[in-house]
Amino acid sequence: MIMRSCTVCKRLQIVPGDLADYKQLARYHYRDSRLGPPAAIFALKPKPGSAGRLGTQTIGVIVYTMPMPALELRNIATGGFFAGFDRSTQLSLLNKNVRCIGRVIIEPRFRAIGLATRLVRETMPQMNVPVIEASAVMGMVNPFFEKAGMKPYTAKPPARCVRLIEALSMVSVEERELIDPAGVQRKLERLDERRAEFIELEIRRFLQSYGERRDMPDGLERTRYVLSKLTARPIYYVWFNPNLGLPKENYD
Repeated sequence: MIMRSCTVCKRLQIVPGDLADYKQLARYHYRDSRLGPPAAIFALKPKPGSAGRLGTQTIGVIVYTMPMPALELRNIATGGFFAGFDRSTQLSLLNKNVRCIGRVIIEPRFRAIGLATRLVRETMPQMNVPVIEASAVMGMVNPFFEKAGMKPYTAKPPARCVRLIEALSMVSVEERELIDPAGVQRKLERLDERRAEFIELEIRRFLQSYGERRDMPDGLERTRYVLSKLTARPIYYVWFNPNLGLPKENYD
């Protein structure tokens, strides 16, 4: 920590940002998937006179994008408001009323002092739409969306994931340990022959759903891949703007 967190926060302000701010911090984000065209970008920067002391120009960034066409958990969260229309009407309705948080990134030296929560909480009302949504694989680990006022919805895991999680539990690998591939691999390597054969069969059964990965050899790389699939269950978050309700027009 560079200085006390309360002092850091007082020296920062949220301002309109641009792609340069995002690109400056993009390498620190856990997702490597392509980000769609931004609808808006806000940056967390030092207030005038504080840049030299904090040693950086862009400390955090939040990127808003346009919404995806169809999300099951969105339909649950909104009571099916955006469902049941032809594609053109649905897209028009979504684009008028929903924005998606595509990225929230904090420069590593300034993490764990609530800045991600602040970026989300203070910028959502500025988007001037009834609904803000987000999806986060790491939501259980760092629930800053909830702290910012968003409500979480979690999809049920696929049956194949439930089966393998239960199988791993039967060989003393508990669900809380699935975030540690090296630790899980060490446990698997210490299994007796009977239990090792059992879990090997279950892992190979699980990998049948993943194309070229189905024949991965035993080892840490395979364990890391399998656990990434078991734990990568995105949480859907939604925030309803209290000042902007969803429209009541008849779209039939």
